[in-house]
Amino acid sequence: MNMNYKHLNLIRKPSGVVWLQLDKADASTNTLSADMLDELANVFAELERDQPAGLVITSAKSAGFIAGADIEEFTRIDSPEAARALVERGWSLFNWLARLPFPTLALIRGHCMGGGLELALACRYRIVVDDPSTKLALPEVMLGIMPAWGGMMRLPRVVGPAVALDMMLTGKPADAKKAKRTGLADECVPARVMENAADMLVISGRKPRSLPLMARLMNGPLRSVVAGKAVKQVEGRARREHYPAPYAIIETWAKHGGNALAVPADSPASLEAIFRSPTAKNLVRVFFLQERLKGFGKPAEGAEPFKPRHVHVVGAGVMGGDIAAVCAQRGMTVTLQDQSVDRIAPAIKRAAKFFERKYKGDKRQVRFALDRMVPDPEGYGIRRADVIIEAIFENLDAKRTLFARIESEAKPDAVIATNTSSLRIEDIATALEQPQRLVGIHFFNPVTMLPLVEVVDAEGTDAQALGRAAEFVRAIEKLPLPVKSAPGFLVNAALGPYMLEALRCVEEGIAPEAVDRALVDFGMPMGPVELVDTVGLDIAVAAGKALTGDAAAEPPAKLMSLVQAGKLGRKSGEGYYRWENGKAVKTAENASAASPQLAERVLAPLLAAVRRCVEQGVVADADLADAGVIFGTGFSPWTGGPTHFQASKGVAPPEPSQAEAPETALQTA
Repeated sequence: MNMNYKHLNLIRKPSGVVWLQLDKADASTNTLSADMLDELANVFAELERDQPAGLVITSAKSAGFIAGADIEEFTRIDSPEAARALVERGWSLFNWLARLPFPTLALIRGHCMGGGLELALACRYRIVVDDPSTKLALPEVMLGIMPAWGGMMRLPRVVGPAVALDMMLTGKPADAKKAKRTGLADECVPARVMENAADMLVISGRKPRSLPLMARLMNGPLRSVVAGKAVKQVEGRARREHYPAPYAIIETWAKHGGNALAVPADSPASLEAIFRSPTAKNLVRVFFLQERLKGFGKPAEGAEPFKPRHVHVVGAGVMGGDIAAVCAQRGMTVTLQDQSVDRIAPAIKRAAKFFERKYKGDKRQVRFALDRMVPDPEGYGIRRADVIIEAIFENLDAKRTLFARIESEAKPDAVIATNTSSLRIEDIATALEQPQRLVGIHFFNPVTMLPLVEVVDAEGTDAQALGRAAEFVRAIEKLPLPVKSAPGFLVNAALGPYMLEALRCVEEGIAPEAVDRALVDFGMPMGPVELVDTVGLDIAVAAGKALTGDAAAEPPAKLMSLVQAGKLGRKSGEGYYRWENGKAVKTAENASAASPQLAERVLAPLLAAVRRCVEQGVVADADLADAGVIFGTGFSPWTGGPTHFQASKGVAPPEPSQAEAPETALQTA
């Protein structure tokens, strides 16, 4: 048997089973690049000539199975014809795999994404390893494209349309246990027995799992009904003109059996239409922006990786408590300090609910996570912590007093950080004997949901401290964005003028529902008036002037009257909206005045603020500004980001002022 492959290893066992190990050369992860697809085709031809008892496909990489197609190659596609050729290649190859005249099995440990899962679906059997890193997903919709290498055809047949459409339309992954529960995997086994389990199952002759009757009906005569309901659900989340891919996925499954090549070229669901849509290009751009942010969390070349094990958080309010919960969920020991155990208790209660959601009711894992959160009203954890984060109220004197104590007790190499959103890092740092140690690590509310964290470089901040802060952010699976110390940094500096303009519209008599509907129609995850209610009207007033870029700006009269009446938004039950069961009560007819023009008006101050942040060097360039505003505010990803959106409208991209904005220490570390 020929074994001269660059990206693959073939091993024939005495049992007659052949193991095919995927091992992409010069890469830490496997991706289905053109040359790997070529080698797979050669292997399939070779195995057809010299047939084994069975074939097990697995990965030689510790990182996972397959991360998906090669996104770099995708970006080089320059025509609809080239896009169709790429789809034909994968579609034909995986159909070939499915037709092989001997049993095939995918052994999956770690990530199995996109084309990787489509390859696994083309196998007769799938075994997943019971490991936290095992995740199976078809996330193509997140890139504005479709799982066109067989995923739209095979996944509904394997798990039923309900589970399949949910996976394909959201891009959300299934862990190992869910994969077994839904039938996506035939077995879920511990790592220690995975090879034996694969050898046994691939030659077992076991018949594939049969779908329940209702799932078979949904795949057959009820398909159009299922598709209609799916379209209505998608319409509630994404407009077709902004996000055509989910609608194309539904139509391709419902009308063409999941075969994207069968969709007529003049259909809105066709490969040609998806390729021509700017959304796919912009979402691929967002993917690379995200990868760039992840890169800031890697250690400097030659440096030892920073692996924080103990985090101390001072301040058990909503922000501090949720920071503590996220750290504990990622396996770190967390000591949580406040004035008393009674003040810490609500944070522990919220954390328990968060853990229950994350661990899907696994009481054992919830208990372990709660055990890692230690109430510490006296602050004893400061002495042992690798990272210390201050998240108390925004009072300069209180923060200075606190940091003087922290510095005197902290380990010499501990990261000392503030979560301040409106005070200058330099002003807080005057309390330290070594002010260069203080770093801004600025989270966003809700901490458990928003992925961005601003890592703030104040004047004189130590480069190593910044680098370690960014590594900590990645260790809790957030995205670090390097920013300079400036009022509001990037995200709040953009949000402040945006929310103020929305409230001015309300002041002029436009219904809050109309303002919010206009921006949600644009693609924002939440309307700006509802956002103000969610943040808290008192907080909006306190931060307002510092963040609007206009020191003379007066807060709207209605905002002040609501605050004076104690109507502070969601937390008090009433603000611009009345709140019931955690949701704003809205009147549908009040939204009728929503329009694209209204959205443009409210967005204009945000776009101007982002440009100003780039020009003043708060962020190094326009791409990082786009990344920050997308991942920190949810700014409509289909646009590619605020500066990219402006450029698409003919507005020249902003140029950072090199004189005012040298690279941050984090970027050069």
